Amino acid sequence: MLKRGRHAKIRLGVLVLSGHEKGFYVSAGDFRRRVTASLFITLLLAMLSVALPSAQASEIDTAHEALYVRYAQRLEQLASWCDGQQLAEQAEIARSWLPPYDRDVIHLFVLDDRAASSSASSDSPSTNTPLGEWRKEFQTLRRAQATELFGLARQAAEARRPSLAIRLLTETVREDPDHAEARRILGYVKYDDAWCRPYEKKMRRRGFVWHEQFCWLKASDVARYEAGERRNGHRWVSREEDLRRHQAIELGWQIDTAHYRVTTNHSLEEGVRLASQLEQLRQIWRQLFAEYYLRRDELAQAFAGHRLLRGKRAPMQVVYYRTRDEYNDQLRPAQPKIDMTLGIYLDSSRRAYFFAGEDQHAGTLHHEATHQLFHETRPVVKNVGLHNNFWIVEGIATHIESLTRHGSLAATSYFTLGGENDGRIPAARHRLLEDGFYVPLGELTALGMDDIQQHADIAKLYSQSAGLAAFLIHYDAGRYRAALERYLVAVYTGKADAETLAELTGRTYEELDLEYRRFLESGSPEENSQNSGE
Repeated sequence: MLKRGRHAKIRLGVLVLSGHEKGFYVSAGDFRRRVTASLFITLLLAMLSVALPSAQASEIDTAHEALYVRYAQRLEQLASWCDGQQLAEQAEIARSWLPPYDRDVIHLFVLDDRAASSSASSDSPSTNTPLGEWRKEFQTLRRAQATELFGLARQAAEARRPSLAIRLLTETVREDPDHAEARRILGYVKYDDAWCRPYEKKMRRRGFVWHEQFCWLKASDVARYEAGERRNGHRWVSREEDLRRHQAIELGWQIDTAHYRVTTNHSLEEGVRLASQLEQLRQIWRQLFAEYYLRRDELAQAFAGHRLLRGKRAPMQVVYYRTRDEYNDQLRPAQPKIDMTLGIYLDSSRRAYFFAGEDQHAGTLHHEATHQLFHETRPVVKNVGLHNNFWIVEGIATHIESLTRHGSLAATSYFTLGGENDGRIPAARHRLLEDGFYVPLGELTALGMDDIQQHADIAKLYSQSAGLAAFLIHYDAGRYRAALERYLVAVYTGKADAETLAELTGRTYEELDLEYRRFLESGSPEENSQNSGE
């Protein structure tokens, strides 16, 4: 039996229908052998209409998803043609180009900020060869998709849905890297026949090039760095001597990117890797929370030709220690319980702190860097959530821990946020449905920073907060997503009280409590047990 709502999923060439009781699976190969391409797309469209509750799906969302399905069919047809031409690699690219479709998961792409060529490669294969035909058709499909996506992005901006508009603009550029209007609105500029951010343009004009291991280098220095030498002022030293010179964090390397300055005594290479991760996270964060940092109607005005307002801000500061002991020793005076942390953002110093080692994982970076982004992207009050609504400060950062990268190929990689068993959702489900632990929203929103941090069940509260944040982002295809963004603005600017969330969602806290329970109950207990290791 086909279930409505969050259990209907579509995957490229793979159809998965799952419900609470049972499901069935048709492999991509079997499915292609059994049905024609036209029947395949008919079934996909039928599934989409069942999966989407019409009362909640906006015209833009419906149009986007229908566009997705049509594009999936065309890519599958191209992949099938590649199969017949023995172009296995190209067939795989076509089939993996779109992420698996799931209406309750947000798919996010990251663009290369440092230089995207705006012209076709001079050594592209001739269109008279199968490889050349593939390349031409793939580019044609992508550019057509980009045109449609840009139109939807404009509609989203006019409908005052800035986060959706930014995601659609990012998809537009992914499909057509030379889409000038999408690039302009996203803040890119043209330099030396390539698209880049203004900061990257400044660096390139000064003769620097981006190196994935060593950050920005003078073009003439690249070969010597790759040979193991390091610049020390006007002279060159060995990598070993360079490591000795930067052993103390006060003398650490400083890696500067467009929006971050990373100071580290670990190594130049690790500092660059961390800085790149942070820049990627910032791109993703800006797609999720555009209403938090954009002014009213600013995006719609950008589509009309105005420039997005970009106030000049100092780079966000991040300190990355070589060892946990150094991290603990340096930060204990500011945070006596530092030994219990894996990373921390201190709004007093406006710095995020991390350390290297096996204890670290991407979730810690996502959590603390999210705190930093919310604190430093717009003016905020001191001690956010001091008197009430502190749960969302930690809840939203904890949910961002579940951000996951997929795909081994850079060209087809993407990130996801959400999923019924991702992040701390299994723990939140267990707390509510198994332990019977739940602080009603009417009480939770009244709790301030000290109330939560000194709570006897603080670990359980964090799990619940993460679950509630996920609920507000993903429930019913994002019904409360816009309200959540406005709620975050109110909390961080000190304008929220205990009733703000109810007012913004248009629901009573009792109604939200019941919907949250349904959100968690809709997950599969069997899958939950397997994913949580219980």
